[in-house]
Amino acid sequence: MLRVHSFESLGTYDGPGIRLVAFLQGCNFKCLYCANADTIELKGGTETSADEIVSMAKNQKPFFGKKGGLTFSGGEPLIQAKQLLPVVKALKEEGFHVCIDTNGSILNDDVKAVLEYTDIVLLDIKHINKEQHQLLTGKKNDNTLAFVEYLRSISKPVWLRYVLVPGYSDNHEHLHQLGEYFKAFDNIEKLEIQPYHELGAHKYEHLGWQYQLKDVKANTPEQLETAFNIFKAYFKEVVIN
Repeated sequence: MLRVHSFESLGTYDGPGIRLVAFLQGCNFKCLYCANADTIELKGGTETSADEIVSMAKNQKPFFGKKGGLTFSGGEPLIQAKQLLPVVKALKEEGFHVCIDTNGSILNDDVKAVLEYTDIVLLDIKHINKEQHQLLTGKKNDNTLAFVEYLRSISKPVWLRYVLVPGYSDNHEHLHQLGEYFKAFDNIEKLEIQPYHELGAHKYEHLGWQYQLKDVKANTPEQLETAFNIFKAYFKEVVIN
């Protein structure tokens, strides 16, 4: 049984086409800008079976079209890789397109098995610099970089996702370093720039946590355009979500 925080129907930002998005409970990162802070704690969520999720997918299949399907996000969905495996296997047996949205910090036999039934990995790359990555997430990025190497070794399609946080992850030198690091990965299909926002800040107050980026302003159009122009020199496709 999967512990699911919530579902989103008709999602258009988490993989190709129109999608049913399952936000799973629990995350091993604590990103300063997390929009889903109420999914971080490992406890909680609603226990949901593979049959229930397949049934939901079948009900919504008419909306998926040729490109849509299901995306498992979080939280960090691969924390529950053992429980997720029978779900993605059942979905693939029914012909559904499956995406996993992950921070890439977990790689074990269960995760590798899940990836066999995954069409596209949406990889949230938080920062290329180890120290800045730890500042943003509480963890260094060694495991994530090893995860990306594994995805390349199995030729798994990847969409990189990068949150552009002013003063934290928008340094031009670091953006070029990220591009240089990944430019030779032929399995990376695109990079999505995700503008910083405070939409999840109220959840911190509800949880009794301090939101540490309250003085950080949203990206200006110029900041987004600069990042776009830097990244487009390295990746096949760059979009701003």
